[in-house]
Amino acid sequence: MSIQTLIEAKVKEGFSTLYNIEIPSVEFQATRKDFEGDITVVVFPLLRYKKGNPVQIGEDLGKYLVENVSEITNYNVVKGFLNLVIDNSFYTNFFNQIATDTYYGFISPSADDSSRMVEYSSPNTNKPLHLGHVRNVLLGYSVAEILKASGKKVYKTQIINDRGIHICKSMLAWQKFGEGETPESTGLKGDKLVGNYYVKFDQEYKKELENLKLESKGFINNINQKKGDNIYLNKCLLILEKIDLDRLSYEQKSSLLPVLSISIADKMKRLERNIGYENSSSNAITYISSILDKNITEEIIVNFLELLKHILKTVSYTDNESQKDNNIIDYIFNDTYKKQSPLMIEAQQMLRKWEAGDEQVVTLWKEMNSWVYKGFDVTYKSIGVDFDKLYYESNTYLLGKDTVDEGLKSGVFFKKEDGSVWCDLSEDGLDEKLVLRSDGTSVYMTQDIGTAIQRAKDMPDVGGMVYTVGNEQDYHFKVLFLILKKLGYSWAEQLHHLSYGMVDLPSGKMKSREGTVVDADDLMDEMTDTARTISQELGKLEGYSDEEKEELYRVIGLGALKYFILKVDPKKRILFDPKASVDFQGNTGPFIQYTYARIQSILRKADFDYSNAVSIELHAKEKELIKQLELYPEVIQQAANNYSPAVIANYTYELVKEFNSFYQNVHILGEENEDKKVFRVQLSKKVADTIKSAFALLGIEVPERM
Repeated sequence: MSIQTLIEAKVKEGFSTLYNIEIPSVEFQATRKDFEGDITVVVFPLLRYKKGNPVQIGEDLGKYLVENVSEITNYNVVKGFLNLVIDNSFYTNFFNQIATDTYYGFISPSADDSSRMVEYSSPNTNKPLHLGHVRNVLLGYSVAEILKASGKKVYKTQIINDRGIHICKSMLAWQKFGEGETPESTGLKGDKLVGNYYVKFDQEYKKELENLKLESKGFINNINQKKGDNIYLNKCLLILEKIDLDRLSYEQKSSLLPVLSISIADKMKRLERNIGYENSSSNAITYISSILDKNITEEIIVNFLELLKHILKTVSYTDNESQKDNNIIDYIFNDTYKKQSPLMIEAQQMLRKWEAGDEQVVTLWKEMNSWVYKGFDVTYKSIGVDFDKLYYESNTYLLGKDTVDEGLKSGVFFKKEDGSVWCDLSEDGLDEKLVLRSDGTSVYMTQDIGTAIQRAKDMPDVGGMVYTVGNEQDYHFKVLFLILKKLGYSWAEQLHHLSYGMVDLPSGKMKSREGTVVDADDLMDEMTDTARTISQELGKLEGYSDEEKEELYRVIGLGALKYFILKVDPKKRILFDPKASVDFQGNTGPFIQYTYARIQSILRKADFDYSNAVSIELHAKEKELIKQLELYPEVIQQAANNYSPAVIANYTYELVKEFNSFYQNVHILGEENEDKKVFRVQLSKKVADTIKSAFALLGIEVPERM
C-alpha cells in the first residue's frame, strides 16, 4: 500500500471521528521545498463538508494522524495546507519491497476484465507515412502500452484507407506516365513510388486547368463582343463584367468552363424551369448559338447557361456592390467546378470501375497497394510499432447499412421525404446527422458505425475503443459515439477520441499532393544524422565500433524524436525542431538516455555484491529519490486515465532530475560505509530500471553506453 493510500484512508477516518462527517476523497500534493514535510493534504476542498477555519481543521487532522499512523512522525499547517513528515523507515522498507520487482508499477489484467481496442495510424495507400502520421503512430502505440501497464488487455489495430478517388489518382497517373515502373526497377520503397504518382497526378491536373483557363477567358471575351438584346444574357453579362479575371487563380478562371456530365436535355429542362426567362431554353440556346462562333458547341453553351443561371440565383441585387462581387466569386469557383477536368473525370470513372469489380482496375489496385503495404511494414519496423489486427476500408465501406435499417425500426433514425436517413441529435446539443443518402449510398458515418460494431463482433471481449485521430475530426467522433450509445451498445460508454494537434515545421504546412510533406523515413534518417553530428562533436565514443556507433545514433535520434513529440500534451499543436530535440541538456530524450547510460556505467564498476537488502539512515537526497519512485504506479494509472503519454514522459524527466541531484550530492561507489554504498547502488539501479520501464511505455529504447 502506498503512503498516499494509507493517509487518505486515515484522513477519512479522522474526519468521521472528529466531526461525524463522511468525505468522498482527499486531495494531495507534494510538500513545497521550503516547508518541512513529505506529503501535503490540501484542506481547502474539505471546507465543502465542514465549515470552519482551515488552519484549525488542519491542526485537528494533523494531531489525529500523528496519533493513529505510525509512519507519520510530525506535521505542520501553513494556511490551508497540512504538511506531513513521514518516518524514514517507511521509505527504506518500501524501497526494499520494490527493489527487485521487475514489473514495478504494472498491473496484470484480470481474466474477467474487458479489453480495449486502440486504433492508430490508419494511412491512405496513395503515399508514404509522413510527420503527421508519426505523431499519430507514436501516440496510439504509447497509449496502448500504457493501458496494458495499467491492467487492461489491449488490441492494437488500424484501418487502412485503401480505396477512393485519391487511390485512383495514383493508379491513373501510373498508367499514363509510369512506363511500367516498379519498386524493383526504381529501387524505391513501394509507398514512395506510389506517392510520387499521386504528386504527378496533381501536377498534370494543374497543367490541364491552366489550359482550360485560356479557353475560358477567350470564351467570355467572345460573348462580351457579341452582346445582343436578350434580357437574360445581358443580365448575366452585367455580372461577368464585374469579375476581374486577372485577379483570379487559374483554377478559378478555368471553372468558368465547367465540363459537366449532366445531359443537354436535362440542362434544358432545368433552364426552362428555373431561369425565369420568357422564352424557352431551346430559344435561348438558338439565340446564343447565332451570335457565337460556329466552333462553340451546344454542350458548352448549355453548360455556360447553367453556370450563369446559378450565378443569378446566388447573387442578390439588393446587396452592396462589394458583397455582390464576393458572392459571385465564392459561388462560381466552388470546388465542384474545379474538379471537372478530363483527368479528374477519368479518375472518377476508374473509381466507378473499381466499385463495379472491373478485373483490370482491381488487378492494378491490388498490385500497387501491395507495393505500399511492403513500404509501410518497413517504416513501422523502423519506428518500432506493431498491430494485432488490420482492417481495410475496401472491406468495411459498405458496413453499417443493416444497422441503419435497425435504427429506423427502433426510432434512433428517421427518413426524410427524399428517402435520406438521418439521426436527430438536437436534444443532445448537436444537429441532424446524415447516415444514408437518398440514393441508398453510405457516408463515412455509416461506415464508422458499421466498423465499430464489426470490431466488437470480431473481439467479443472488447469493452471500449480508442480512436487516435487529429482534432479536425472532434465533431465527427462526438456524433459517432453518441449514435452508438443511442443504438444501445454497452461498449459505446467506453469510447474515446484520442484527439491531437497537428505537427508544424518551421517551413510551414505540409501538403501531400504537392510533395511538400516530411516523409517519415526521411525524418528518421535525419534524426539519426543529427544524433551522429552532435555525438561526434561531443567526442565521447572512444572504443566504439562503427556498428555500435551507428546503432547508438539510431537509438538517440529516434529517442529524441519520440520524446519531443510525446512529452507534449496530445491536444496541443507542436512546432517540431529536429536539432532542439537532440539536445543532451534539458527535457529531452537524449538527456534521459544519457542518465540511464551513466547509471549503467556505475553498475558495471560496482565489483561487489549488492543483491541483499540493507537498512540505513536515509540521506535527504535518497529520501527524495525514493519518494519520486513511489509515484510511478500512480503515474501509470493517471496516464492511462487521461490517455496521455506526456504524463509518463514528464514524470521520467522529474525522476532523472532528482537522480542527478542525488548523484551530485552524495558519494556512490566512493562511499566508505559499506551498507550505504550497497544501498546507493541498489537505488541507482532501481532508478535505471524505472527509466527503462517508463521509456518502454513511450516506445523509446535506452542505450547501455553513451
